[in-house]
Amino acid sequence: MNTSFYVPHDIEAPIAGSASGPLAGLTAAVKDLYDVAGTRTGGGSPEWLAAQQPARAHAAAVAKILAAGATVTGKTICDEFFYSGSGINAHYGTPTNVRAQGRIPGGSSSGSAAAVAASACDFALGSDTGGSVRMPASYCGVYGLRPTHGRIDLAGAMAMAPSFDAGGFFANGPGVMRRLGAVLLEGETVAVPVNRLIVAHDAFAVADAPVAALGRGFLARAARVLPDASESAIAPDGFDGWREAFRVVQGRETWATYGDFITRANPKLGPGIKERMAFAATVTQEQADAARKIVGAARAHLRGLIAPGTIVALPTAPCIAPRIDMTAEEAELFRVRVMRLGCASVLAGLPQISIPVGTVAGCPAGLSFIAWVGGDEALLDLACDVAKYCGVIA
Repeated sequence: MNTSFYVPHDIEAPIAGSASGPLAGLTAAVKDLYDVAGTRTGGGSPEWLAAQQPARAHAAAVAKILAAGATVTGKTICDEFFYSGSGINAHYGTPTNVRAQGRIPGGSSSGSAAAVAASACDFALGSDTGGSVRMPASYCGVYGLRPTHGRIDLAGAMAMAPSFDAGGFFANGPGVMRRLGAVLLEGETVAVPVNRLIVAHDAFAVADAPVAALGRGFLARAARVLPDASESAIAPDGFDGWREAFRVVQGRETWATYGDFITRANPKLGPGIKERMAFAATVTQEQADAARKIVGAARAHLRGLIAPGTIVALPTAPCIAPRIDMTAEEAELFRVRVMRLGCASVLAGLPQISIPVGTVAGCPAGLSFIAWVGGDEALLDLACDVAKYCGVIA
């Protein structure tokens, strides 16, 4: 086992699933957010880990993949309290991005995405509050799905900001992704044909030119299996208002989740995490209420725009993975840019899949599609279709 992806308090031996099932014969890694019976869940923090007891039962998502036949091989490194997009953990190290050497894997589901990219497992569970599945999927060159909010059961998983928290998963091919969707997705599927494609030109405009060109080139190649495309802005007043509203609500909810522990235990937080937790502690109820009005308006706008049958195409991330040794200032600018593209589906609670569509300067970049509430399965089917016709990893 390559330990660069896994936490040191890892499971002692692989946990075999059922002898048969749709995931039989596949191996899985699990983000250190999900409970695995008999082990402690650390959330990227050694001091949180030390305060925990071994889980008595598997998290719901872990139990489902085991019942479907998968074998769980390890628990993966994640950003501390999930409060970063870099994948750099000051306590456990940075999982190796084998497809972009010397560059970040993206966070917070860093170890899960990196392990899949390195073929250390067939698929991996992650979570996505503000981009934590989609961004590492793009940077590591794998498939990643953030589902419709609430469609993956998070019982037995650590929370961050519950209004935005979603489960998610990674794989190297869309066929495995579709099999995972059949196992993990709960609730109502809204099964209608994809008949409208919106190319979010405002999202392409905030991405680096080579990343945007790569995505548009892929859309051109995939045109035979996509509806006729129309260009439109999805954020009429720009993304920054949405991004800031997300940041405020996330901060308020994250402090509600972890503030008591941080106040009592005074853990040694890593760079960036310390500053974000300090910000979170300052967010008032009044500020959060004002931000939630913006969130509600964004949600109504996007759900109205992305009706059943409609999908939106946009770059998953604005750039290729930055280098691991970026400065603190570069890291904060990177976070702002990432959240501009990451916030739309989060605020609306809509499903988004990232597809690996090629490389820029030798580094992976992803293109995303956002669908309607309950359109998760349509996205997984779409990924299979475009892989077949466009020659991406299938």
